[in-house]
Amino acid sequence: MAIKTAIIGLGIMGRRMLEHMALHEQFAPEFIWDPDQAACHQAQKIAPNAEIMDSADAAILAADLVYLACPPIPRKTYALMAAKIGAAVFLEKPLGVDVDASRDLVHQLEKSGVPAAVNFVQAAGDALRNVERAAEVGKMGALEGADIVVTYANWPRQWQLAADWLRFRDEGGATREVISHFLFFAERVLGPLHVTWARPTYPHDLKLCETHLAARLENAEGQPVTIMLSVGGAQPDRQELTIKGSAISHRISEFVHEATSDGGPYIPVPADMSDPRATSLKAQLDEFAKLMAGEPSRLATPREALHVQILVEDILQEKT
Repeated sequence: MAIKTAIIGLGIMGRRMLEHMALHEQFAPEFIWDPDQAACHQAQKIAPNAEIMDSADAAILAADLVYLACPPIPRKTYALMAAKIGAAVFLEKPLGVDVDASRDLVHQLEKSGVPAAVNFVQAAGDALRNVERAAEVGKMGALEGADIVVTYANWPRQWQLAADWLRFRDEGGATREVISHFLFFAERVLGPLHVTWARPTYPHDLKLCETHLAARLENAEGQPVTIMLSVGGAQPDRQELTIKGSAISHRISEFVHEATSDGGPYIPVPADMSDPRATSLKAQLDEFAKLMAGEPSRLATPREALHVQILVEDILQEKT
């Protein structure tokens, strides 16, 4: 039987997941809720059979799986409500913004034993799998760290404007929303990281999120991960992670486009990318279905997401 799912939060991410769950034979997104009724009705056009519930609580209590695409702060409350009734939990990242609260969330989720994962979208993708394999067999040579480069003309981007919270320092910002994905990827390959220094830049209005960031992290072997984030100027989006090896480096652009270099020009890795978003979301859902069936899954665990959150919040506080 398809997994009865509730979706809490019907902004762009909630609607995307709703669309792809409705297409996936193992999921039945039957219950939806958002405090904005216009968002609810917009979502229902995507999945006409989904029922708009009176409250988040009602949606959660009706489901076997709860997908949380709401802003970070309320996620803990909803996740623990789901876990209390034995429902599985699929959370958007970041796990949260308060590290102590997230530590408690992870502890309680693990104690409950319910299937739980965090939606770092590269977890089930070919790029991460390819890099892990290449590193494991020594094809990359000695690992030499990673570079993360993210640049935007504006933040939030045009398609994110409805999610107004993304522009504020309390919950938003590109470090939490984008850099976190690449930190997760880097830790899967290089192992746990720690921040050695970080310099975020904020607007004069300190309620707003960071506009620039430079940072350096290291793994246990001292291999560096460098970060550069910049917002402003007429330019296309650039979202790029490079895992560096002494023989071969792997660059992942726009989350899914993989290329390799032995010192010369980057050569694209062939992949079926006719619809990268659909491919990525289906792979994530395939992996969550495995998790629900008690099988090993490549998805990010809440504990992995907690470690990424700790790195992100450390970076945003500035460390010299």
